[in-house]
Amino acid sequence: MIVKEVLNESVLTLAEAKETLNALRTRGEVTKKKEGEEEEIRYERRKASEHTTKFAKGGAKESRALINELLGLAKMKELIAIRIADLMPKSPNEVRAIYAKERFTLTETDIEKILDCVAKYE
Repeated sequence: MIVKEVLNESVLTLAEAKETLNALRTRGEVTKKKEGEEEEIRYERRKASEHTTKFAKGGAKESRALINELLGLAKMKELIAIRIADLMPKSPNEVRAIYAKERFTLTETDIEKILDCVAKYE
């Protein structure tokens, strides 16, 4: 497939990517070569589908709702919210690991708020 121009670009959670890949598969991604024979899905798409099936937690709507709720918190960027929705941290240390590359540190109350949001969507 040759891409001539990027129309829009957005970051997806694993659950949203899984839903998109499944929609492509059911929409007719597998084409028939001859009567009764089917062509395999391309390697990259198959690997992406396997990865999202293995690691996606929850559904696409739940993960987007979690991201929207997280964006209302202090010191929250969209990319970090998406990372939290993908990983669904259960301990304060996991949240600190997600924020390790940031130039600021979180307070205990900030971490608790994040964990409370995540607990709602488990």
